[in-house]
Order: sequence, then C-alpha cells, then structure tokens
Amino acid sequence: MSAPLRTYARPWWQRALLTREMLTLAVLAVAWVVASATVRGFDGPLTITYLVLDIAPVLLIALPMTLVVATGEIDLSVASVVGLSSVTFGLLFQAGADLWQAALVPVLLGAVCGAANGALVAYAGLPSLAVTIGSLALFRGLAVGLLGTTAVTGFPDTWTDGATATLGESPWPVVTLVLAALAAVFALLLHATPFGRDVLDIGRSREAARFSGVDVRRTLLILFVLSGAVSALAGVYYTLRYGSARGDNATGLELQVVAAVLLGGVSIFGGRGAVHGVVGGVLLIGVLGSALRLEGVTVNVINIVIGTALVVSVVAPRVAGGLRVRRRAAAPARGGPAAGRRTEGDGR
Repeated sequence: MSAPLRTYARPWWQRALLTREMLTLAVLAVAWVVASATVRGFDGPLTITYLVLDIAPVLLIALPMTLVVATGEIDLSVASVVGLSSVTFGLLFQAGADLWQAALVPVLLGAVCGAANGALVAYAGLPSLAVTIGSLALFRGLAVGLLGTTAVTGFPDTWTDGATATLGESPWPVVTLVLAALAAVFALLLHATPFGRDVLDIGRSREAARFSGVDVRRTLLILFVLSGAVSALAGVYYTLRYGSARGDNATGLELQVVAAVLLGGVSIFGGRGAVHGVVGGVLLIGVLGSALRLEGVTVNVINIVIGTALVVSVVAPRVAGGLRVRRRAAAPARGGPAAGRRTEGDGR
C-alpha cells in the first residue's frame, strides 16, 4: 500500500527529521543532558553499565512487540512469559540438565506460548487484548505454581558473570552487542522486507491487506510466536542477570515495554512504527528511571512518571491530528466566497 500523498508533498528533510521517532530521540538527548548536569553520579561510567543491564530485557521484548503493535494488536503476556521461562530454566538447571539445553527449552516453550496467543487471535478471531490478559494470568500462575515462593540459585559464575560482563575496560556490557544485533535484524525485517510491509499494511487496513494478497492470519501467528520466543530469551537473561529463578520475576515489566513502544512512535491503532524510535523510547524510560532512582525517588513515583508519559504519547498525536483537521477545514472558510469562485474557475 502506498503512503499518503501528503507524505510526498513534504521535503525529504522534513520526512526524515520531523517525525515522532526523531522527537523521542531529541527528548532522550535533552533528558540525558539535564540528568548529567543535575543528578549527582549520573554521568559516571557505572551509570551506563547498569542502565544497559536494566533496559536489556525491556528492549529485547520491545523489538517483536513493535511489529505486533504495528498490526494493531498487543501482547500483554510478555512479562508472564519471562517469569515462566525463568522458572523453567531454573528447574531444568536444578534437575541437572546441561545449561545450554536448559536455556533452549524455555525459548521453545515461549514460542509455544506465543503460538497459543497467536492462534486464538489470528484463527479464532478473538481480540488480542482479552486473549493476552488471560494468558498473562495463566502463564504467571503456572510460573508461581511450579516454583512456589522458593527460588533457584547457584548458577555457574561463568554464566552469571557473563550476563553482566563489560567489553574490556569500557562501561558497555557485552549484552550491548546482542541488543544491537537484534535491533538491526528487526529493523531490517520491518523496514526492508516484504514481510515488514505486510505488517504495516495489516495495521493500516486488515481487509485491504487481505484483498492485496497478504496472509493476515499467518503473519499474526508468526509475530506472536516471535514475541513469545524473544520474551522467553529475555527470561533466561533476567535469571542470569540477577542469579535467581523466581515465579514473580519481571512482574509489571509489560508496562515499561508498552510505554517504550508507544513513546517510540508506534501507533496503538497500527500501521505506523519504526525500530529506531522504539530503541529511543526504551532508552528514554531507562534514563528517566535511572535518574529518579539516583535522586531517591520511589518505584511508585517512577511508575507514575512512566504511566503519564504513556498517556501523553497516545493522546498528544490524536490532539495534534485533530487540530490539523480543524485548520484544514477552516482554511476555505477564511478564503470567503471569492476563494470558492477561484477554485471553481480553476476546475474549468
């Protein structure tokens, strides 16, 4: 499907720079400068290390979530998949399984969880919001039920240290390379492949996409499988990062993921989104959270800030769009009757 004509009426530099994604990156730059100047200890190398380690699971999950939301759907079960993956990984390790096998099985289980969500949404025609709220409770219940209130610890130091290791003497964690590689893969998938165009076409108009030959159901199923598998991978990382497998790991993480995706410019109604904007949204939430924690702000207040940013990111574009429509509608009226006669004459 082609872009709207008004998109091509704008100069290339406006199309490249005057976007919601670039606005997110600009706000990120301002937030970093302000925090560095006003928050004690924020500009130290340790901040970069822990900032990347903290946002790693959020960014991992946000990458496939970008594609899911771009179709007009949503997956709220991702944090519960992280918890179920963590428990599965811990129990397999406790049973004496090889760690590579213990890490692979949860990823496969996450893909199965995603396939279950995708089948209900794509083939049964159920709304993704209702389906994934239900699976959120189901997967979390399984995770807590399997392990109870206990935790599995004692993972090998080579694995736990590797999850937090840095690149040489730099403050950048090794996981940065993994995040950069996966972000590049998902950016290419969304912006440079027919599959990515199908994803955006589904978000713009599902019926039109279907009539143009897009297999809507198969595409949605693939996206939910990707979301489940990558969330499970984030669960393995989360376990090694904190050295503990628990059923309540990553509780509430879906709020940060959805907020980052919407802050990054992905339309909650589908049809629009870019991976670089989502990366900026994840970093923006990480910077805000890190700065507020260094200032002694409680988790509840941080959640209020993130929730407010989420609401603004959804409401502001709708308000701006409504104002543009009103201005365009009022323009002919300001021209008066003479403007109408000129338009009619031009038509002749």
